[in-house]
Amino acid sequence: MDLVIARPEGLYCPAGDFYIDPWRPVERAVITHAHGDHARTGNRHYLAAAPGEGILRSRLGQDIDLQTLAYGERVLHHGVTLSFHPAGHVLGSAQVRLEYGGEVWVASGDYKIEPDGTCAPFEPVRCDTFITESTFGLPIYRWQPQAQIFAEINQWWQANAAEDKASVLFCYSFGKAQRILHGIDASLGPILTHGAVEPLNRVYRDGGIYLPPTIYAGSLEKSDPKLRKALVIAPPSAGGSSWMRRFGDYSDAFASGWMRLRGTRRRRGVDRGFVLSDHADWPGLLWAIEQTGAERVMVTHGSVAVLVRHLREQGLDAQGFNTEYGDDEEESIEAGS
Repeated sequence: MDLVIARPEGLYCPAGDFYIDPWRPVERAVITHAHGDHARTGNRHYLAAAPGEGILRSRLGQDIDLQTLAYGERVLHHGVTLSFHPAGHVLGSAQVRLEYGGEVWVASGDYKIEPDGTCAPFEPVRCDTFITESTFGLPIYRWQPQAQIFAEINQWWQANAAEDKASVLFCYSFGKAQRILHGIDASLGPILTHGAVEPLNRVYRDGGIYLPPTIYAGSLEKSDPKLRKALVIAPPSAGGSSWMRRFGDYSDAFASGWMRLRGTRRRRGVDRGFVLSDHADWPGLLWAIEQTGAERVMVTHGSVAVLVRHLREQGLDAQGFNTEYGDDEEESIEAGS
């Protein structure tokens, strides 16, 4: 019997009678992380990794029925042994390890390989069957070291400040914004944040993650000189809105893995694109899959067919899983949310 199958409500574990990141309300939901396509409202009971509690409650409601486990802590439910292991994606993100009847499955949720200091780094988990994302599952996607990207952001910010221009950097409010704040040189000038970003910063700080001091942009008058030297962290939805008028003559940029494609940057109409993703690139996906030792790989959302074909050529039993997972970065760019 397969430990995890696809149902209309989501990925279902029949032996344990629970769902992993369901997209429709269910009785028992095991959550890999708090992005909106994986953690939805309406479930009766939630189980998640302990470092993600603050984010989940801030996004789904303080009063949700939520049980948490420390990374590596095991719980036995209907004969299924379940534990969470770091996925390296965002604060609280986890892979779900399931053991039953001598079989081990791991549902990885979303993950990235390069540690960034804002969440527990990815840990390979040995298993028989591995469920992997493939958001950037094409050979074209190969990330530069994040230190290089942060240096490029710093240089862009410095150059703009020298011309009395604000530097407005669009990025996803949860995960990407905090990773950038943690990685940039905060001594270069004031850092302003949009109202969608600041509450999430608070949760990260409460979780013991260092973020430099930030100023809520809405608290400053349009005449404040800080506006023309600042780095401004804002969600994509702020682009083109009246909120942007306070910055006068500004330079804007977008931070996303999709900036690897020039056409995407042109479509966004920004001055700069910084290629920075919270998902594994093509080499990262292949490395993570190899590290599990899994002989069977189930591939979800993204470039499923390409990754499945490649894995089959490597002698693995690979197939696609139909899910309703989107991508936090794609959602930001395509939907503007």
